[in-house]
Amino acid sequence: MLVKLKKILSNREILRKLIFTFLILLVFKIGTYIPIPMVDTLAIRSEIANNNFLTILNAFSGGGLSNFSILALGISPYITSSIIIQMLQVVIPKWKEWSEQGEVGKQKLNRITRWVSIIIAIIQGLALLYGLGARPENILVPDALQNHNLFWLYYIYMAIVITAGSCFTMWLADLITRHGVGNGSSMIIAAGIITTVPSMFTTLWNKYITSGATAANITCFIAIIVLYILMILAVVFFEGAKRIIPLQYANRTQGGKSELPIKLNSGSVIPVIFASTILSIPLTVVGMLGQNSTTAGIWVENIFSSSKPIGMTLYILLIFFFSFFYAFMVVDPEKISDNLDKQGAYIPGYRRGEDTKNQLARILFRTTLLGATYLAIVALVPIIVSLSFGFTSSEASIITVGGTSLIIVVGVAIETANQLETASETKDYRGFLE
Repeated sequence: MLVKLKKILSNREILRKLIFTFLILLVFKIGTYIPIPMVDTLAIRSEIANNNFLTILNAFSGGGLSNFSILALGISPYITSSIIIQMLQVVIPKWKEWSEQGEVGKQKLNRITRWVSIIIAIIQGLALLYGLGARPENILVPDALQNHNLFWLYYIYMAIVITAGSCFTMWLADLITRHGVGNGSSMIIAAGIITTVPSMFTTLWNKYITSGATAANITCFIAIIVLYILMILAVVFFEGAKRIIPLQYANRTQGGKSELPIKLNSGSVIPVIFASTILSIPLTVVGMLGQNSTTAGIWVENIFSSSKPIGMTLYILLIFFFSFFYAFMVVDPEKISDNLDKQGAYIPGYRRGEDTKNQLARILFRTTLLGATYLAIVALVPIIVSLSFGFTSSEASIITVGGTSLIIVVGVAIETANQLETASETKDYRGFLE
């Protein structure tokens, strides 16, 4: 490990990219502290802490949403747009064709993705402002509250500022992708999440040590830290886990063996995000209408809140549904079977064509079943820990043992480490040949 790290840091090109990436991330983090004009950030934080979807959105924005900064939405509109465009390729043949045309097709899809991102940013910005600002005193500073007839104009202005901030974040992500290390969007999300980790330990310390270091409090503090470390190790293991399918080539006499890897978690964190979003929509609508304490509001809370038995069951079912949907969309057994057939490859013990496709589908189903179970457990751990240790809603939004954030950070860390290792080895080979 130390040898690999030394090799990476001794490479000037990689070191330059690392420094560039760090500087861009620093610019992004500074942007999360620049508030939108006329906004009362203290009133907004309590609203965000009570909404699961907004908590995830806040993590994606690196805390920019809780500060209600100009980067309040961060890169999330672009991520949402990318997922939508990818899923629509199933029903729009032209987009599917572009995705298979190499770099030219990717540029066309990327252009569409950016325009859709801007539209989504405007819609999300307005929905967020009108949702949190259903009562203007929830988000506007006292001076702005005096102008009752201009509330709608304030909201439109702030939505434009938020959209511009999202476009700026997309530009920063592009700079990292082209001149830095790793995928820019992933790096910005991961960096935003990592910067919230110190506040988690600070909150734990204040809750269990500063308030009174009794034997019970110290035990709880240590138990949560140990559980957090175990969750990191578990996520690292499962994110790197793959099902290796042996292949053989009929037209090769020597060296005719190969392997086809299938990730245990093909959908990554996307199923959890989709499940959280769907469950949060009814809760957000009820909150916007101010109906939380009514009979209908209580019913909606019991059905769609992931901390309630029915809501938790729905949460798990949605995670499983989206895991299978996304896995079979990304890893298409029929397409893989056709490609293997063209290359003269087959799975030992199965004939090429229909038999190979069916076997791939069976393997993908079993693999996805394990992956979805892992995702459901990781997503539920923060909820269970919060209920077990009696966290308040604000504490639960900060102390996240497991969950979506951890999967994202670990996935990005593994991907970036592999890319750096590959880049350092490629540089070595090039120098040797030159």
